[in-house]
Amino acid sequence: MPQNDFRQPRLFVDAALATGETVALEHSQSNYLGNVLRLAAGDTILVFNGRDGEWQASIAGRKRPDSLSVVASTRPQDRLPDLAYVFAPLKHARLDYMVQKAVEMGAAVLQPVLTRFTQASRVNGERMRANVIEAAEQCGILSIATVAEPVTLDRFLSGRDGQRLLVFCDEAADVANPVRALQAQLAAGTGIDVLIGPEGGFAEEERAVLTRQPRTLILSLGPRILRADTAAVAALALVQAVVGDWTGNHVGG
Repeated sequence: MPQNDFRQPRLFVDAALATGETVALEHSQSNYLGNVLRLAAGDTILVFNGRDGEWQASIAGRKRPDSLSVVASTRPQDRLPDLAYVFAPLKHARLDYMVQKAVEMGAAVLQPVLTRFTQASRVNGERMRANVIEAAEQCGILSIATVAEPVTLDRFLSGRDGQRLLVFCDEAADVANPVRALQAQLAAGTGIDVLIGPEGGFAEEERAVLTRQPRTLILSLGPRILRADTAAVAALALVQAVVGDWTGNHVGG
């Protein structure tokens, strides 16, 4: 397995990547490379676009970096596990944190859902995608997680594939061994939706609807009440460690 190069800066570019290609830099990217990282023409960085793998590229530009010349492939494209993180949005900085951690944990889809007790009814999709890209750049991730449009919880549940495993993390659930519960539930080749509710928890009517969903696993995350952003990290780590790609398996594939 190719090893990540953590010494070179990585940059996401929305352009085709192949040997000999020239990629024009956006103003913000030029500023980041030239003024923040103090790089100049002839220096090299790593670039990726979520489709063509990772490539080494050389910076070009007379006064400031203005383009990249793609030199050689460093890693082939991979794919994320079929793992969706479904969550009630939080406010500002805590949502930023939650998005970044979900990406680091390998989520392929970020799906905001609006519940009765959701704190933030408006979701800035562009800001979420910027956090997705930043996390991918910093952590050596090649694939870019999809940021879905917010939907109500009812709409999400009515439209999801019932063959997928729905992991519903509920603070009201009896504390039991979540590892054993996960190991007993996952069928080969099926995707996973991990659902985390708002700070105020789910309303009783929402909890009733969730418990009637096909292939639903209700999990407790332990004897302590976790904040939603903490619960996100705990739940995704648990799923990845027990039935996800931390085990060497590829969820949904």
